[in-house]
Amino acid sequence: MGAVPHVPAARESAVLVPVPAAEHVVGRHRARLDRAAAEGVPAHVTILYPFVPPPQITAATIRVLTAAVGSVGFFDCRFPGTAWFGEEVLWLTPVPDEPFRTLTRVVMAAFPGYLPYGGAIADVVPHLTVGDCPAGGVAELRAAEADVLDALPVRARINRAWLMTGSREPGSWHAVAELPLAGG
Repeated sequence: MGAVPHVPAARESAVLVPVPAAEHVVGRHRARLDRAAAEGVPAHVTILYPFVPPPQITAATIRVLTAAVGSVGFFDCRFPGTAWFGEEVLWLTPVPDEPFRTLTRVVMAAFPGYLPYGGAIADVVPHLTVGDCPAGGVAELRAAEADVLDALPVRARINRAWLMTGSREPGSWHAVAELPLAGG
């Protein structure tokens, strides 16, 4: 994929691991229940958000990020179940989750000025969001959970991360760089 030109409307960036294998299970639910899906973010596990502001992303930024992500080997994982953050966020649990934690640590070490979720969360839990705070409340999330549980587990080979930029506008998020994991 490589670097693409900066999108002027992009206000935010994130490093994430896309999980296309999960789309058939969570895609229709995410389309209704996850704000990020409407903004163009695929099914994923977040590595670091927020990341470098888009106007400050340079070729050097991408080189350092590529090296950090490339220091972690590719791996296979499963998403065998669901979990909740309170009653507001329904998510899939990755097993193992340690490689995702390692990716977060190495990216943070390479970019120490950027903390996961702006430092608001002390223990970042790797997860793949199915839905968050829908208009219909927790009942919509519980119905989605029942449907999703019937289709699990999702199996995925994790061999790359993406640097994405976008805003809160529909369809605004786009991949800026593909970041291969070692051996991937």
